[in-house]
Amino acid sequence: MRDVPDFSDRGSGKFHEIVSCFLLQPGLPFAEILSVERIERVFKKHGNLFGIGGIYSVAVMLWSFLGQVLRDEKEASCQAAVARIVAFKNQRGEQAPTSDTGDYCRARSKLSEAALHDLSVEIAAEVEGQCHPEWLWKGRHTKLVDGFTFTMPDTAKNQACYPSPKTQKKGVGLPIARVAAILSLASACVLDLAVGPYKGKETGETALLRELLNSFVQGDIAVMDRYYCSFMMIALLRGHGIDVCTRIHHLRKVDFRRGRRLGHYDHVLHWTRPARPDWMDQETYDKIPETLELREVRYNINQPGFRTKSFDVVTTLLDANEYSKDDIAQLYGFRWNSELDIRSIKQSLNLDHVRCKSPEMVRKELWTTILAYNLIRTTAAASAALHAVQPREISFTAVCQYILATWMLRTCQPAEAYRIELEARLMLRQISECRVANRPGRIEPRVIKRRQNQYDLMLEPRAVLKARLLGL
Repeated sequence: MRDVPDFSDRGSGKFHEIVSCFLLQPGLPFAEILSVERIERVFKKHGNLFGIGGIYSVAVMLWSFLGQVLRDEKEASCQAAVARIVAFKNQRGEQAPTSDTGDYCRARSKLSEAALHDLSVEIAAEVEGQCHPEWLWKGRHTKLVDGFTFTMPDTAKNQACYPSPKTQKKGVGLPIARVAAILSLASACVLDLAVGPYKGKETGETALLRELLNSFVQGDIAVMDRYYCSFMMIALLRGHGIDVCTRIHHLRKVDFRRGRRLGHYDHVLHWTRPARPDWMDQETYDKIPETLELREVRYNINQPGFRTKSFDVVTTLLDANEYSKDDIAQLYGFRWNSELDIRSIKQSLNLDHVRCKSPEMVRKELWTTILAYNLIRTTAAASAALHAVQPREISFTAVCQYILATWMLRTCQPAEAYRIELEARLMLRQISECRVANRPGRIEPRVIKRRQNQYDLMLEPRAVLKARLLGL
């Protein structure tokens, strides 16, 4: 059996401790994806192997920052992170840091945003490349596209880069960022994302998605909501060899009497290229085809006790023999998984509101959160591969809980390679048993039972309110 790589005597620090926390050991599925060599290579590529021989090495900081984004409230604070590092160092008989969080924050700021991005994207891409065939839709890699926003502390630097919406008074609202993300249907990993301000020219989700076109692989299928449904977006994706399945934009009229009929509410027709938009240069516009041959499908969702709902979907999958109308309906139905994945990122990993106070650190926190998310999804995929289940059948929250339960134990009590692999296999078996319940038609009213504190909403800047309290 191959020994677990150990860089404890090398300048990069103890990267094997990060690997062991996520139960990806030699001999297990996807073990080579989160390898010690990969982590060291990526950070070395960006000249980011700092803290050699010191307390706050890049390995310790990566381990600690991941621990912060995986935890909630007090346990996610910098003071709690320092306390964990002190306990870690004391357990190993090494020099521990002081309780000053300033040293920790300065060391954390040295982590390279580019390295965090590359590590996150590489891991997700390789998991996607090694997906079992039964995880794919009709043998094809399907990518879900969706957007979301998150807020951050109201500092001058954050406001300058990610200003509050115009609907909020100055000094009252929070800085807000917009994100467009590409997620894997098979593994649920985030394959890439683009982030930008919430307001301003070319800051919408479609503009951000155009930055991510090279993140797709030729032959992929992109499943998107109707916000992305436009001639230009479909043409750009087709230019990269990507098929599309999206709900038709509400402003586009659908007439099934036109075009080549394939079946009931199923036809093929041609869309005509519109005028060149302001954001597109003439050279790119000239490469856009004058017409697109597309297939439009209408299907109904009938649920007892509810009104029948109709969906109009457009796709580039034209072959009705290979892709039936029901297949297209099923494919677009998978789009809802992106909503669930984003909910896991924002709620379980607390990305709804980040903690860092500068734009640079906000983006590093974003990519550390995505890295943690992808590592959790990779751990779930390893469990699914061993126990013949689908990765999406495994509870994301449960995997988080199992990883956190062994976090300090794994790092503070090193064991032999065979023992680590045995424990990892047992843990992956237990994770595979944490299934997401099948709850069709589940509906809950959006109300709360527990009353919150009855504070008034903040309608003026904090400085104004403080001055009023002081009678100034």
